[in-house]
This record gives sequence, structure tokens and C-alpha cells, in this order.
Amino acid sequence: MRAVVLALTVALVACQQINLVPEFAVDKTYVYKYEAQLLGGLPQEGLARAGIKVSSKVLLTAVTENIFLIKLVDPLLFEYGGIWPKDPFVPSTKLTTALAAQLQIPIKFEYANGVVGKVFAPAGVSPTVMNLHRGILNILQLNLKKTQNVYELQEAGTQGVCRTHYVINEDLKENHIIVTKSKDLSHCQERIMKEIGLAYTERCAECTRRVKSWIETASYNYIMKPAATGILITEATVKEVHQFSPLNDIHGAAIMETKQTLAFVEIEKTPVVPIKADYLHRGSLQYEFANEILQTPIQLLKISDAPAQIIEVLKHLVANNMAMVHDDAPLKFVQLIQLLRVATLENIEAIWAQFKDQPIYRRWLLEALPAVGTPVIVKFIKEKFLVHELTIPEFIQALVMALQMVTADLETIQLTASLAVHEKIATIPAVREVVMLGYGSMIAKHCIAIPNCPVELLRPIHDIASNAIAKNDIPEISLVLKVLGNAGHPGSLKTIMKLLPGLRTAATTLPIRVQVDAILALRNIAKKEPKLVQPVALQILLDRALHPEVRMVASIVLFETKPSVALVSSLAGALRIEPNMHVASFAYSHIKSLTRITAPDMAAVAGAASVAIKLLSPKLDRLSFRFSRALTLDIYHTPLMIGAAGSAYMINDAATILPRAVVAKARAYLAGAAADVFEIGVRTEGIQEALLQSPAADESVDRMTKVKRTLRALTNWKALPTNHPLASAYVKLFGQEVAFVNIDKTVIEQAIPLATGSRPRELLKEALKALQEGIAMQYAKPLLAAEVRRIFPTAAGVPMEISFYTAAVAAATVNVKATITPPLPEQLETFTLEQLKRTDVQLVAEARPSVALQTFAVMGINTAFIQAAVMAKGKIRTILPGKIAARADILKGNYKVEALPVEVPEHIADMSFETFAVVRNIENPTAERIVPLVPELSVQNYHTPISSEVTGYDMSAEVPLRAPAPLHKTLCLVVPYIEIKGCVEVHSHNAAFIKNATLFYILGKHSVRAAVSRGDGPAVERLELEVQVGPRAAERLLKQINLVDEETPEGKTILMKLREILDTEAKNAPVSSKSSSSRSSRIISSSSSSSSMSSSRLTEATITEPFRKFHKDRYMAPHRASKAVSSGSSASSFEAIQKQAKFLGNAAPPVFAIIVRAVRVDHKLLGYQLGAYFDKSTARVQLIVSSIAENDNMKICADGVLLSKHKVTAKVAWGPECQQYAVIAKAEAGVLGEFPAARLEVEWERIPIIVTTYAKKLSKHIPMAALKAGFNLERVMNCEKEIELTAALPTQRTLNVIARIPQMTLSRMAIHLPYAVPINPDGTLSYRIDEDILTWFKNHLKE
Repeated sequence: MRAVVLALTVALVACQQINLVPEFAVDKTYVYKYEAQLLGGLPQEGLARAGIKVSSKVLLTAVTENIFLIKLVDPLLFEYGGIWPKDPFVPSTKLTTALAAQLQIPIKFEYANGVVGKVFAPAGVSPTVMNLHRGILNILQLNLKKTQNVYELQEAGTQGVCRTHYVINEDLKENHIIVTKSKDLSHCQERIMKEIGLAYTERCAECTRRVKSWIETASYNYIMKPAATGILITEATVKEVHQFSPLNDIHGAAIMETKQTLAFVEIEKTPVVPIKADYLHRGSLQYEFANEILQTPIQLLKISDAPAQIIEVLKHLVANNMAMVHDDAPLKFVQLIQLLRVATLENIEAIWAQFKDQPIYRRWLLEALPAVGTPVIVKFIKEKFLVHELTIPEFIQALVMALQMVTADLETIQLTASLAVHEKIATIPAVREVVMLGYGSMIAKHCIAIPNCPVELLRPIHDIASNAIAKNDIPEISLVLKVLGNAGHPGSLKTIMKLLPGLRTAATTLPIRVQVDAILALRNIAKKEPKLVQPVALQILLDRALHPEVRMVASIVLFETKPSVALVSSLAGALRIEPNMHVASFAYSHIKSLTRITAPDMAAVAGAASVAIKLLSPKLDRLSFRFSRALTLDIYHTPLMIGAAGSAYMINDAATILPRAVVAKARAYLAGAAADVFEIGVRTEGIQEALLQSPAADESVDRMTKVKRTLRALTNWKALPTNHPLASAYVKLFGQEVAFVNIDKTVIEQAIPLATGSRPRELLKEALKALQEGIAMQYAKPLLAAEVRRIFPTAAGVPMEISFYTAAVAAATVNVKATITPPLPEQLETFTLEQLKRTDVQLVAEARPSVALQTFAVMGINTAFIQAAVMAKGKIRTILPGKIAARADILKGNYKVEALPVEVPEHIADMSFETFAVVRNIENPTAERIVPLVPELSVQNYHTPISSEVTGYDMSAEVPLRAPAPLHKTLCLVVPYIEIKGCVEVHSHNAAFIKNATLFYILGKHSVRAAVSRGDGPAVERLELEVQVGPRAAERLLKQINLVDEETPEGKTILMKLREILDTEAKNAPVSSKSSSSRSSRIISSSSSSSSMSSSRLTEATITEPFRKFHKDRYMAPHRASKAVSSGSSASSFEAIQKQAKFLGNAAPPVFAIIVRAVRVDHKLLGYQLGAYFDKSTARVQLIVSSIAENDNMKICADGVLLSKHKVTAKVAWGPECQQYAVIAKAEAGVLGEFPAARLEVEWERIPIIVTTYAKKLSKHIPMAALKAGFNLERVMNCEKEIELTAALPTQRTLNVIARIPQMTLSRMAIHLPYAVPINPDGTLSYRIDEDILTWFKNHLKE
């Protein structure tokens, strides 16, 4: 131990004697050999990777003591796109030649005590080349301390100011100083990074607790030799790893590795001389972003003339997406967006001037411009609207999209602010609301990028709020609150609190909707500062003097702050004595639903809710749905780190039948991030107040009277004040409110003339005229659905990017033509119902809708000169053409729809997914090198480490792994009769043979293609569906329907022969085993016995009570005592009615007929027909379905008879002449014990064997499922061919259920119902409808 201490002391003293400062003498040039290698892919060998390599000589010369020059000599660039590690790097000769002049320009930099300062270079050196030099200078960045060998600090570097750990050792034998420096790039004071499309997402730290989705680290190793006045760096190696895992799998991650080596070669006396140019200050060591943001990583464009290229791509999109969408239309649309990003405002205005009067080109431009996401576009949209070149709908759509896509810098925020206060915008309320909401969203995005953003950005909104409060301008106050809610800045809390009820006396006098808006404005603030919002929300929630709706909204906000166990328990204690049942029900249901949440970020809240629910009374769980409720459901799959959650809030009012507010929200989880994707809310406060002022609010009246009074109150909307909204609704996307609407008296008064005036008739007349002349329409809709990017520098100064793109284009062509006989009159208002009945309308429509969607996930290098990345690409393309002809002859009661043949493409659906490595450079962008990530080889050698846990030794070996042959299958199915053949072709090849992990099943190439074509049989001319109503129905039947009568000799003979055939088939059919698992039956029977023993006597009595039927003034005999007699009687009456007329069609024509058939070229009848018959005297309905094909006697016969007002019986038989299988169903109302009840019995004579087979398999699972559901189970030998279900109502709010199936009886008593069932013990309804509500409502509307 003493020796160790002595050695460390000597080493420390020796280090203190050496000046630990890298030495570069003024009169010398230090020559180094430099190499940087960047590769992306998966860590396993044998898979494809993509990357680049830079090699060069590096010359370092000290100009003065602190000013140095660095020059690259003989720089070479290499590309890599192949199978690692067997394929070599390929020289990129053209790119090297193009960049050689820039790369060899000397760069000047400050360097003192091992720290790099300012960097200087001529203007001709591009940012990309400058960053390559920064990657070399980053190696020279050394903060060496003389007094410490192990220490940690925040060090500046290419990637920012990050946590850096130093370890300094001295090798006395070799006279070397060894320095190890490691950087944790996940913990930086200042991280150089650009993120796009992630502003509204939240980091879910709990989701990545086991496996970090993103890991970044860098390790530097230096070997130095003591020099005269310092130390000389003889060798430096850098290894940096960026690891990304979208799944919760420690072995399933993509990596991006950076390796740098800087080796000392020699010292020369020839100094490096700067070029004759002005050396400008170009920043510091930190990375400088160039045009990476404008350059998409999925394609590399050589932009020489942006306007001409934009026009070329635009014309390509228009020309190739007319009849159907082009396969590469989404990629071309992204290309158009990329070109527009580099265009100037003057370029865009010139293109707009050229195409603004051409509707198709105009539409494509208006779809692409908002997705560009630059301040130029926002300025362009503003200017074109102000000069009346954009309509209001076009402006709103373009502006909403543009404000969500644009980078939120100070320039854009000021531009949006100026738009909000523009005098023209102020005169259009809808436009001003959109701009104001967008202004709040811009501030929210800006503050996410710059967390310490100043509150002065919101000063204009705060000033508007102060003026609105002073003037008591309610609509303006509501709008300002929504804007502040979008911004979510904690600095707005003071302004919002002025409007919160309970906290300020003046706020209590504000309308309820304003108070609600004020509380909801806290939600985005709560995501940043939950501790500030929690006490405010809790105080409002517990203030009983406030309106219940206000308190319930505060409950929503409170639980979104993810409260602690103590806070939720305190709330539970207060709810135990809460007098308002709406508040209690809402909070209780909210807490209870949170106990079932499985999302990782809500785990603490779920635990707190589980504790709180035990403190609350279970009686709250039995409240009906007329009380306010909250519901939250979610699903989260941990291995894939993907999930979804949905919340619904319904706030009711005790005095009215309509809910005051309904809110629904959807939340999504993906790869360690979470976002509130969509939210919609509807409020009916104005309607509520109108109802409260009407007699409908009287609780003493019955329900029917309340409904009538409510309808009457709604018709008196004219009496409401003009500025008071009847209802309102809002829509949020990703937590930002993008639109809202208030429906008030003014809106209704403006809408009524539009609906009842002459304009609708004129539009109808124009539409009918156009239909008769024929309509041909083509439409295309592009969409950039997702653009999520994270761009950051590597240690070598080369930018790395991980991104996700989704783009889609939908196109459709529609041709419609109508023929109306006789022609419609010129004055449509004179057209009567009798004329309509005599009108024959024929319509022919053909449509070819098609959709193309492409998705890209990219990880790799993205610069203006070269791209090298691994990529996953998914494509979907569908084309579903169709042509139909319809005819309606109202006078004859004939309606026909025909599906006509149409030209079908080779594949109606094509889906593919592939992963590959790609390399491309700007000097030859079309000659890109693409290598599948998983090569389709029979045998590959993988350098696989063998764990020492298995062998006892650390060893590695070349293990041959055999890749299975790609899966390729084609499944085809021919639809009988219509001779249509459908085929699905599946191809799949993955990397699961390397590792049994989810990611390796995804990697590879997968595709599915679906095709539809004609079969080998006779061609089908058309498919027909015809409906004939009325006395002519019999004429339309293509095949006469006859049923065999058992009473006639001929019928008996036919049935005997038929039964012999069916019996023979039944004997030859396999008989399923009747044996069952007696052991499991005994176990379940035992548990059910103990369960039934513990049940109450009331339960046993209810199960054994007889079911009595309603019969005039007295009940019939008990069910058990006379079941056979009563059942036999009812059955005989049903059979007697059937015997009166076996087939109703013999005495009366069908009420209607339906014929479905295929018309083939060989004129063979194929299809089915249905005849419906009704006998009013016996209240009997009969449906006969039969095949229209020759020699096909298959039929389905359904008979139904209403035996009394309390009982109905039906029989369904099918098979040849409806004699093979039969099922009888009986439904009746009666009394079980003393309670009103209903019973359903299903009996079968013969059913298919497959049904009995699966029924027996299912029956094995019934006992366990029933017990889990709270049912009592009793093993009883019930009828083998009967199922009986009885339901009784002990009270209007509870239900008893008894189910008898073969071998067991299930029962459950006192099931709580959410709503009261208005049925009295004698079976009568608890209220009487004495007036037709619909008629009454129509009469009052006319008044």
C-alpha cells in the first residue's frame, strides 16, 4: 500500500513539473496525418452501412504566440455504401476535385493554453468546409490542469459546451503523458442542435427508463511527449457514438460512429502562408449550421436555377396526377417544397403571377407553400391576402398551416404580430382569431427553442387583455385567454389569475365560459411549471361557492399537472364531504379511470389515484350517467415504446337534459416522446341558460313534460341577446388551439336565409342541370403529413441527422351523368311530390380514386455536398376504380343498382417497406449507391462474441449464419359465380436470423401486392341489385318460389328422399367427441358451489322463482309447474299458424323482392332472390331467400309470428328446401317472482356440426369468464338443445340476469344500471306518451 501511495505521489510531482500545454513553436511547421471516418448502420457485421471518410495531411504553424494557421494538404474524400466490413471505401474523385480548392485554403485560429478561440477564414470558404476544420481543431481543445489528474468540467467543443471528464496519467518508462477525455453529450450546458417538428412533443423520461432511446458519448485518447516549453501531441484518437433505439430493446439500436486519428509525422521549417484575401471572423470552435435545414435528407438536389426547377416539378406534378396519382408523386411534392425553400420572395411572386389564374396549378402551389416553413412564405401569404389575391378560406388554410410549420424566430413573431393588428384583418373576425391563435403558438414554439425567452414577447397580448378587462369586452377577453393558453408562458400567469374565479372577486361576475377559458389557459403553463398551477387549480376545485362546471374544469387541469400522492389524497378527503354530486361524480370517475392507466409517464399519478380511490365511498361508483363523468383509457406496448390514450369529459347540469360541455382528447406515445395529438370540445352554455329560464328546469315535473318544455324553449332562440353564444366549439392540434366557433343569434339569423332563401334552389337547379349535361371532375390533394428532424454536429464537424418524413398525394377522377324522364320543370319550386313519383331517374357514375403515400426514416450524414445514410422507406399506393349505374322508377316502385365492368390496373394495392444504405454526392447526384441493409445471401460470416458466461473464457469467433431464403407466397381466391380472381402476393426478407429481436424482424425488405382480374370462366357483364316494392314484386322474381308441403303425398315423398340423403351425410360426417375435462369441471364446480353457498337467500330464491307470463288481469301458471304445457301450447299455436299456410306466397304476392345476380355472357342465371311476405290476420312475416341458379334448391326460410303483445316466436330453417337445419327463437315479457322480466329462448332441432364443435370449445371457457365477471355458476343438466336468458328488474336501476345453457346455469343479481328503466312491476311504462313529439315540434317551428 505504501508503495502505491509513493508511486502516485511521484507521478503527481512529475506531472506538476511538466508544462501541460500543447507546444507549437513559432518558427516550425508541425505535420500530422489526419483521418476521419463516419459510418452509420447497425453494430452487427454483415449488414450494410453508409458513411464517408476524409484523409489529409495537416500543417500547423504558429504565426504569433496565440495565432495559428492550419492547412490541409492532399485532402481526399471517400464514400462508403456496402456490407461492413468486407466492402472497401470508394474514392469520391469528382467531389474531392470540386472541393480541393476550398479545402486547401489555410484557416487562421486563436489558440492559448490548449483552448481554441476565434476562427478566421476568407469569405470563399463554405460553412461545410469550415466545419471540417473545426472537427480537426476540436481535437486540439485541451483543458489540462497541473494540480489534478482526475477532474470534470463543462468544456466547449464542436457540439457545444458539454460535461467532460479528464484522466491524466504518465508513462515513466516510455516518457509519455496519456490523457483520456470523455464527453457526455446528453448533459450539456449549451448543445448545438436543430430540431424541426418536435416543438409540441413532450419528453417521456419514464418511457426510456430501461433503455435510453438516445445515447451520445465521445472518447478522446491522447499520447503526448514532453517538449522544451510544453508537450507535443504525438497521437490523438477520437471515437464518438450516437445510438438511437426506437424500441425498448437494448440490442435493437442503430448507431452512427465517428472515428478520428491525428498522428504526428514530422516538423518542417517551411511555414504555412495565408492566401491573399481578407480573413473574416467566422465564429468559434462551435459548429456553424449551413443549409442543412433547407436540404432534405431523402434526396440530394443540385439547384442551379431554382425558379426554372420549381416550374418543371410543378408541371410534372400537374401532368402526372390527373387520371390517377403517380407512384412517386409524394417524393416529387417534397422536392417541390425543398426547391421553394431556397427560392427568394421575388422568385415565388413571379411563379405565383404566372400560375395564379390556372386553378390546378394554383391549388398545388397553395398546398406546397405553407409546408415550406420559412418567414418568406408567411410574408408572401400576408401580402397576397392584403392585395385580394387570396380568398378568405385560402388565406385561413394557408396561414394556419404556415404558422405551424415556420421556424419561430423573432422575425416571424414580429411579422405575425403586425398581421394581427392590421386594419384589414381586424375587420374580419374569423381571420383575426386565426392570426391571434397562431401568434400564441409562435411564442410557444420560440420559448421551447429558447427556454428563457422574455415575457416581453407577450406584452402586446397583455395590453389587449388589460383594455378588454377595462371595457368588459367579453369576446375579446375570451380570445386573449385562448392566445395566452396557446403561448403557455409562465409570465402570463399574473394576467390569467385576474380572470380566475375565487381568486379575484371581479372574476366571479364574469360569464361562466370566460371563467372556464381562464382555467383552461393554465394547461400549457402546467406542463412547464406544474407546481405553480397545482395550488391554483386545487383552490378553485375545492371552492364550493363557484359554479360546478368551473370546479370540474379545474379538476381536469389539476390532474394534467401530475399531482403527488399527498395532493390527490387531500382531494379525496375533501370529496368525501362534497355536497355537489356532479363535482363528486366527476372527480371520482376521473380518479378511478386514472387507476387503470398504464402509460409510463402517468405511473405515479396512477399510483396516487389507487391510494385515493380507497379513501372515497364506493357509493359514488353507482351514480348514474346523468351526473358528470370523466373517462381515461390507454394502451401502451413497452417493447415497441408505442401507445395511445384517450380522455373524455362530460359535464352535465342537474337542471337540464343536455350536457353543458363535452371534451374528447387523444394522446400518442412513440419512441420516448408523447404528444396531445387532437382535442375537441363543445359547450352549450347559452342553450343551458335558455333552458334554465324556461319551465323545463322545474324538477317536479315528469320526464316527458320536461322534454316538451325543453323543445319549446329551444324554439324561442330569437329572445336571446345578440352577443350571447348559444353554443361554442374548439379544436386543438398538438396542444394548440387552431380554431373555435361561437354560435349565437347573429350566426343563426345569417344562416337561415342561406338555407331557406332562393340561393339553395338556384344551386340545386345548377347542380341538376350539370348532372344532366354530365360532370367530369379531376382533383388532387397533396399533403406533407410529417416532417420531424434532429440535426446535430459530430466530433468531426460533419452534420448528422435523424429524421422522419411522410408525404401523401390523393387524386380522383369522377364522371357523372344523369338522365331524368320526364325532364324537370324550369321552375323547381313548382315541382310537386306527385310529379316526383312519376319521374324515372337514371344515373351513371365512374370514379377512379387513388392514393400514394411514402414514408422515410433516415439516420446519417446530410450536407449540401454529400449524403450517406441508412434509410427505411415505406410506400403505399392504391387505385380503386369503380363504375355504377343506378335507376329509380318511383311510380313503379323499382330501384336498381348495377356495377359495371371497369378497367383495372395490374395491382389495386401495392405496399412495400425496405431498409437500405444510400450514398450520393452533389457532383453526380443521379449515380447514387443503394445497398440493401440485409443482403439476400445464403451464408454469411459474422464476427460474433461468445459470452464468457457460457464458455468460461472470453473469446470470439467467426460464426457462419445461414440466412433463410426470402419468403415469397402468392395466395389467390376466385369468387364463385362472378368469376373474379383476387390475388395477394407477399414477399419478405428480414434479419431475424442474426438476432431474435423486434428490430431485426423489421429490417429487410417486405412487400404486399393485391391484384384483381377476371377468372377463367365466362365473363361477367355486370352485377345487379334490384329492389321491387309493391304488387309488382312477384313479377320481378326470376325463379318461382315453392315450398314442399308435408301434407300432400308428393311432398311426403320428396321429404322422405331428402331426409334419407341428409341422414346419410350426417352419418358420414365426423362426430365430435363428447368427452370433456372432468377434472377442470370438478374444480370449477367446486368453486362455483362455494360461491353460490356464500350468496344470499334472495339470490337463490330469485333463480328458482318461476317465470310467469302477462295474461290480461292475472298471471298464468308458474313456469316450472306448467312449462311443458305452456310451451307446448305456444309452440302448437305457432305450428298451427304455419300449417294454415306453409307458404304465404300461395295466397298473396310478396310485399317486396330483392334480387342480387351476376349477368354473364353465357346468360346463365346466378345469384339470389329474397321474397318478403306478410299476413296481417295472423301477424305473420315470412322471408324466403333462394338461389336463382338452375337445379339449386338451397333456401333460407324465416318465419316470425307475433302471438300476443307479450310474445313473439320465430323460426329460421335453411338447407335444401329449408329442411336441413332449423332454429326456433321465442321472446316474451312477464314476471320473475314479483319483478317485471323478459325471457329469450333459443331451441335448435338441427345445426351444422361446425357450430356444435366450436360451441363445445367455447363452453370450456365460459365458467372461468363468468366467475371473473361476478356471475354465480351452478352445474345443472339443462336441456341439451336450448339456451334460455332471463332478465328481471327488481328496481328501475338494477337488473337480475339468469342464463341457462346446457350443463350449467349462470346468474348475477342486482347489476347496477347507469340509467333508470321506466318499467313498472306490471310491465307498463312509467310514463305515457300522449302526443307525437315530432308533430308538436314541427308545429312550433312553423309558428
